[in-house]
Amino acid sequence: MECDLLMIKIEKVINKNDLKAFIAFPSSLYPDDPNWIPPLFIERNEHLSAKNPGTDHIIWQAWVAKKAGQIVGRITAQIDTLHRERYGKDTGHFGMIDAIDDPQVFAALFGAAEAWLKSQGASKISGPFSLNINQESGLLIEGFDTPPCAMMPHGKPWYAAHIEQLGYHKGIDLLAWWMQRTDLTFSPALKKLMDQVRKKVTIRCINRQRFAEEMQILREIFNSGWQHNWGFVPFTEHEFATMGDQLKYLVPDDMIYIAEIDSAPCAFIVGLPNINEAI
Repeated sequence: MECDLLMIKIEKVINKNDLKAFIAFPSSLYPDDPNWIPPLFIERNEHLSAKNPGTDHIIWQAWVAKKAGQIVGRITAQIDTLHRERYGKDTGHFGMIDAIDDPQVFAALFGAAEAWLKSQGASKISGPFSLNINQESGLLIEGFDTPPCAMMPHGKPWYAAHIEQLGYHKGIDLLAWWMQRTDLTFSPALKKLMDQVRKKVTIRCINRQRFAEEMQILREIFNSGWQHNWGFVPFTEHEFATMGDQLKYLVPDDMIYIAEIDSAPCAFIVGLPNINEAI
C-alpha cells in the first residue's frame, strides 16, 4: 500500500529487505548524537520476528515514510490480545516511532498506523511500546543529553511536539533515575523498620540449578505485584522464560535476590549490567 501526502510515501514493511531497512533507519537519524546507542541488528531482527515470544499474543504492522526515495521515518502499530482481555477491545498501540523533523512525516506515519488499528476494531491508541509495555516503553521528553540504559528508548527533541500536534497527550510519566551507590542513605526511622523486617525476611540469591523454577517464581511475583500498575499486561510463561535465558549469562548471581517470608517467595530485585556501555 502506498499513499501520497505532500510528496511523502508511506510503505508497508512486508519482507526481509523492508524489515532490514526499517531496523537500520535510526542509524541515519542519529549519526551526530553522542548519546544514541546503535542497537544490535541481530537483536532487533529477532525482536521483530516469531522468535519474540510476545508475538504469541501481539499482531503488528510496520511502515516507513519516504521522501525522494529515501526513508525519513518509521512506525509500528500493534494489537495485544492480552491487553484487550484485560482492558477491552477498543485500544491499540503504536511504537518504534522515529522520523526527521517534519510534521507532515509524522502525520503520514500516524495516519497509516491509526487506519490499520481502526481496521482491527480499535478506537483508541496509546504508546509508544516496542512492542508492548513489558518491552521498550515511552517517549523521551527530557534527558536528551544522557544515553539510554539497556531496554530503554532514545529519541529526538521534536518528537513530542509533532505527536501532540496530531491530538495526542501524555498518558503517564515513566521515570528513570541516575544514582550513585554512595548516595544511598536511609533515615533513622527507616533503618529501624529495616531492622525489624530483617527478623522476618530471608534474602537469598537465585538458585541456578533450578533456574526454570526460579523464573516461574519471579514471574508470579512480578505479575502479582504489578497487576494494578498503569497499563499492566502480564508476562506469559514463554516470555519470562525467554527473557531469563537471554539475561542469565549477563547477570551475576549477586545481582538477583529473592525475599522470602516463612520460606515463601514474596519479592525480588534484579540488577542489570548496562550492556549499552559495551556496545
